[in-house]
This record gives sequence, C-alpha cells and structure tokens, in this order.
Amino acid sequence: MEAATFLSLGLYFLAMLGIGVYSFKQANTDVEGYMLGGRNLSPKVTALSAGASDMSGWMLMGLPGAMYLSGLSSAWIAIGLVIGAYLNYILVAPRLRVYTEVANNAITIPDYFENRFNDKSHILRIVSSIVIVLFFTLYTSSGVVAGGKLFETSFGLNYELGLYITAGVVVAYTLFGGFMAVSITDFVQGCIMFIALVLVPVVVLIDLGGWQGVTQSLGTLDGQYLNMFRDASNGQAVSTIAIISMLSWGCGYFGQPHIIVRFMAIRSVNDIKTAQTIGISWMVVAITGALATGLLGLAYVTQHGSQMSDPETIFIYLSQLLFHPLIGGFLLAAILAAIMSTISSQLLVTSSSLTSDFYQAFFRRDASQHELIIVGRISVVLVALVAIYLAYDRDSSILSLVSNAWAGFGAAFGPLILFSLFWKRMTLISAISGMLVGAATVLLWIYLPVTINGQTLSAWLYEIVPGFILSSLTIVVLTLLSEQRDNSVIKTFEKVQTTLNDSINRVEKNS
Repeated sequence: MEAATFLSLGLYFLAMLGIGVYSFKQANTDVEGYMLGGRNLSPKVTALSAGASDMSGWMLMGLPGAMYLSGLSSAWIAIGLVIGAYLNYILVAPRLRVYTEVANNAITIPDYFENRFNDKSHILRIVSSIVIVLFFTLYTSSGVVAGGKLFETSFGLNYELGLYITAGVVVAYTLFGGFMAVSITDFVQGCIMFIALVLVPVVVLIDLGGWQGVTQSLGTLDGQYLNMFRDASNGQAVSTIAIISMLSWGCGYFGQPHIIVRFMAIRSVNDIKTAQTIGISWMVVAITGALATGLLGLAYVTQHGSQMSDPETIFIYLSQLLFHPLIGGFLLAAILAAIMSTISSQLLVTSSSLTSDFYQAFFRRDASQHELIIVGRISVVLVALVAIYLAYDRDSSILSLVSNAWAGFGAAFGPLILFSLFWKRMTLISAISGMLVGAATVLLWIYLPVTINGQTLSAWLYEIVPGFILSSLTIVVLTLLSEQRDNSVIKTFEKVQTTLNDSINRVEKNS
C-alpha cells in the first residue's frame, strides 16, 4: 500500500481524535451533556449523525455486494429503508423529543419507558436495558470485526492489530467527547460517505463509456440484472413474500436506540423538519450511490474480464483500481467512517444504559454528575474490551446473531415506541408484554427447526414481520383488556400533545 494512502487514513484518524478533544473542551459537565449533548444538536448534525450511525459498513460493502449478485431486485431493501427512515422522522422524532423532556427529562430509551408508564417496579427499565446492552455489545463486536478485516485485506496488517486500531480510535473520541463528539464525528463521517458514494459510481460510469457501455456489459450476462422483479443470482422471479421481507426492513427504524436517541438530542422540536429534509436527502443519494456502485462494478468487472471472489469488496476493488492512492485512501476512510460511526453510537448508547439504567437506578441514586460521567467513560472502555474479545473469534456464531439484531430491536422496541407516543390508554403490562413477545418471536422465527417449501422460517419471511405484528397485537389486546388508572401518565401525555400543537402552530405562523 503506497504512502499516500496511509497519509489519507492518518489524516482521517487525526481529524476524528481532534473532534474528540474539541468536544471534551466544549462539553457540559453534567450527565445530560455527556450522553445527549445537552439536547443542543443542530438539524444538520442530527440528520447526518442519525444517517451515518444507521448505515455502518453495510452501506459501502453489504448493499453494493447484494446489488452485484442479484441486480436491481436488491433495491427493494433500499426502498423499504428510505420509507422507514422518512416515517421515523414524521411519527417518532417530534413526539419523542418532547416526551423525553416533559416526562422527567429522560436521557435513555429505558429511562423514557419507565417515565412514560410511571413504572415503579423498574421491570420495563431492566428488561429493555438488558436487551440494549446484550445486542449492542454484539453489534459493536461485529463492527470491530469489520474494521479488523478491512485492515487485514486492504493494508496487509495483522487482523488483531486492525481490531485495536479501529476500536482504539473510536473509544478515544467517544470516551472524552461523549455524545457531542460522537455526533460531530458522525456528521463528518456522513459527509465522507456521501462524497465517496457519489464519486465512485460517477468515475466508473465515465470509464465504462456511459450508460450505453453499462447496458452492453450487463447484456452479455443477463438482462435480469436490470429487472426489479427477478433475482439475477438464481434467475427466479422475486416472490411477493420476498418483496414484503425486503420492504419490512423499514419497520426496524422505529426501534433502533442508536438512531432515535438523536431525536431526543436535537435542540428543538421546531428543527426536526429541517433535519428530516437533510437526512432523507442524504439517505436517498447515498443509497442510490451504493446500489450504483454494485451494478456498475459488475459491469466494469465483466467488461474487463476480471474476477471477484467476494462481491462485498467491490467498493474497495474499484477505489484502489481507478483512483490515485491519495484519493483511494480517502475512499477507504469512507468505509472506516461507516464502520466507526456505528460503533461509536452503539458504545455510547450501551454506556448510557449501564450508567443511567443500572448504576444510578439501582446502586447510586444520589451519585453526582461527575461520578456518573466517570462511570459512563468506564462503561465505554469495558464494552469495547468485551467487543474486542468477542471479535477475536472470527467464526463465532455471534456474528450470525448480530445480523438479526435489527429485527430484534425493531420488533421489541418498534411497536412499543409507536404506541407509547400515540396512545394515552396504553398500559404498563401491555408495554412489557409487547416488548417480550416481539423479541421472543424474532428469536423463535430464527431458530425453530421448521421449514416452508424447503426454506427456514427466517429465509422464507424476514423475522421482523411476524415479530412486529405479534408485538403490536399484544399491545392492542392487553391495553383494551386493561385500563390506564394512573392519572399522572394521562396528564403527561396530554401535556406532550399540547406542547406539540404549540410547536406546530409556531412553525406554521413563522412560515
């Protein structure tokens, strides 16, 4: 690897660490400042931070790889994600921003659940915290593995050294700068990803001689690559069930703690509309670029008679072949940006849960703000160490569990978040039951030894579909069978509604 490439990556790492130092100096000294940035994120930082922490390495490796193998039929996942992200801004963002502040200033998702239902038993907080800590530790491990493999395959470095470099830089800026550092680095990383996902497909398209060259190259393979209703990898028609499975990825957004926590931190509910415009625009361009990278990459490989052993490395292949090493290093930094932005968000959410939902809630209720920040930083290091330890085993079944974590969070938390924000009659027992049913359904759907047409349940239908539906039904039925007797819960709900209406009226008046 040439020195210019290492120079690009070195500058990237220095920039991330610099942001961490800046955020440390600017950060508030209380726990809300460390974990939510003092609820003072600008719309642009909120939008790109949510997008970057959402997409991870999947945007630059997984989606282009799927497009390379299956053609345009992979675009259904992208469509589902864009719709889900848009609805997340419309349905969840404004209400969650107001509710978490009005309901006793909640700073974590489990904290919000407990305050929303006035749960003095703490059962809802405990269960939701366990789900977050467990899945996000595994999620973080997955990101560290991706970083280790990137350093190994692209730079010829030792895999274990790659783990420590990836985790070390992320821990450094997360440890000192907290939520503000994570959000600002996510903003920068989102910009890098955006530029990379526009630059690579444009350069490949020019090299191929325009769209005509692309169609000629793909025509030598099979016209099915340009058909959204046919899977080019097996030549079969895409079934209705398969389309539903791919579109249902969008349902996961409502329950992803590392994404919706950004809505809690935006400086004002009036800024959410601007954040929505920026976030969805960024997402549409970035996802289109990722899809184009896979499809144009296939055309390039075909035209030049090359071979790709791993389709998910098509972005790396093109960035190193078609660009100057200095720019190639920048493009590899885009992959690291995608990986690190998600790791940092997951580290901070897990740390926040350990600090607020376990340490303060059950061990030190009167802990000072300084003490809680120290505990939060220690938690970041501990979770990172566990993730690195798990990442040492590349063949661990943990990685297969992580691949289903999106569905787990979406089914366990998604319906709970939506109903809690819109239905004042919803009760504590329905909240606990809905969360457990959603999580259990996902796990059973994945691991039950049952097949349909020779396929496992998970391969036949994405597990978030039955999980989300059964969780929602559980919440509705149990709420209708029970009665919300806590007047304080109803009054808080009505206060949130009044605050939202006032905000909407102010926005309309100013416009």
